[in-house]
Amino acid sequence: MSAHVTHSTQAPALLIIAHGSRDPRHAATVHALTRRVRALRPGLRVETAFLDFDTPTVDQAVASLYLSGVRDVVALPLLLTRAFHAKSDIPAVLAGATSHLPDLSVRIADVLGPSPLLLATLERRLWEAGLTPADRATTGVVLASAGSSDPEAIAVIAEIAREWRHTGWCAVRPAFASAVLPRTEDAVRALRAEGVRRIAVAPYVIAPGRLPDRITAGAEAAGADVIAAVLGPSPELARLLLRRYDAAAPTQARIPALAA
Repeated sequence: MSAHVTHSTQAPALLIIAHGSRDPRHAATVHALTRRVRALRPGLRVETAFLDFDTPTVDQAVASLYLSGVRDVVALPLLLTRAFHAKSDIPAVLAGATSHLPDLSVRIADVLGPSPLLLATLERRLWEAGLTPADRATTGVVLASAGSSDPEAIAVIAEIAREWRHTGWCAVRPAFASAVLPRTEDAVRALRAEGVRRIAVAPYVIAPGRLPDRITAGAEAAGADVIAAVLGPSPELARLLLRRYDAAAPTQARIPALAA
């Protein structure tokens, strides 16, 4: 506990860890979201890092924070589900980045989903794409996620679709851009075959990239009536990041690899 007491007068820095992508729109979206988080919480040190493709890497970001005097960090995975990256990649990368910094405390916040704030962002994007709340009862929605080989992550997406359906939509079906079926176009065609007249596709992804483009292409190929934008740097998403930060900041212990 003594390590936390020493720095209790200063809020832990927030390190947002994104996946990274060869698509420059990905990093641009992450940085826009980071700026929004900073604007919501003036005075909080907020930095970004990427697992792959983009810089700074987690190693670079942690070293930079440490050299500037930071000794308490909340690492927040910019992920919607607890799949492989959240369970394995990020803890391992953080353990490596901090192994030679014994007086640095790092807590890992929960992933972003599921959350009502994510559903609020999904609906914000649908309204921006032309729907209105009055359209719920006559519109079927395809909740299109990137996909995962992790059964837990897939189950979470299916559960979100079930819960969202209870808010008044005609139907809500999950779809996946990779790893598992159905694909976006399959889900759109299935809804059409069931007689749903208006079909909207809502990408459950944070930033543009290869898989979100695949979602859009599938939606267009199957004749979806409305295709929403990705979640992006929405105000609700920025608030959600701070909610996850606040939940992690006061209570969670150091990551196990550091204790070991």
